[in-house]
Amino acid sequence: MHTAFIGLGVMGYPMAGHLARNGHDVVVFNRTNDRAVRWVGEYGGGRAASPAEAARGAELVMACVGRDDDLRAITLSETGAFSTMRPGSVFVDHTTASASVARELARTASQKGIGYVDAPVSGGEQGAQKGQLTIMCGGSERDYAEAEPVISTYAKQCRRMGPVGAGQLTKMVNQICLAGLIESLAEGLNFARAAGLDPQAVVDVISKGAAQSWQMDNRHRTMLAGHYEHGFAVEWMRKDLSICLAEAQRNGTSLPVVELVDSFYGEIEAMGGKRWDTSSLFARLEVIRKG
Repeated sequence: MHTAFIGLGVMGYPMAGHLARNGHDVVVFNRTNDRAVRWVGEYGGGRAASPAEAARGAELVMACVGRDDDLRAITLSETGAFSTMRPGSVFVDHTTASASVARELARTASQKGIGYVDAPVSGGEQGAQKGQLTIMCGGSERDYAEAEPVISTYAKQCRRMGPVGAGQLTKMVNQICLAGLIESLAEGLNFARAAGLDPQAVVDVISKGAAQSWQMDNRHRTMLAGHYEHGFAVEWMRKDLSICLAEAQRNGTSLPVVELVDSFYGEIEAMGGKRWDTSSLFARLEVIRKG
């Protein structure tokens, strides 16, 4: 299938690579051109000077950028993908963004005869590299059916959750749950050290029971070692949590744990940890414990 991929960041670079490795014709665009040059050198395919050029003639256009405004820029501007996408093609957005921007862009796409699927991902850089992402989608049954076989090249789980916006809402639930899990793991490890226990021995035991989680399995060693130069950055988690809090205001729900953890991430940013992994909540507790 002729595809385009816009945004070759930590996630988009390997995702687009899986498309190429699975035989799809891929044209890429990245705001930093050097990264696009490197991608083409590694995977082949084509490199475009703008989202519009990348999208021209594509049956599916995938995107994975940063924020709502970045998404608007690569779709709605004069050089945006919507300006050249043909009727019947489908735009698949892997950005973690607001449900409102998904609905806004889907309305514009529909006026041009373009399908739209909001498809945020979970699984981090490791999941993207291994093609083992979990992808939650919103869109019509037709658009999803068109996109799903291609999305499956880099997903272990892909599911339509409802109409446009449902994918982003599901990703919000993911981040809400994740915030509490990471903080509770950080608190548990900090408590173990303060109590004079061997934290690694504690994890070896409790990870075989009800406390087990992906975070415990994959992050406890780096947390205990104080290593945070990897994974999902604090600044991006704060962006995601701000989306969750804004949506909670709209639907009248209470997110006290998210509000608290977001404030803790603000403290980590003040410590210089803007680009640290989200597991750096443990670093904040270590500073407090050591006085």
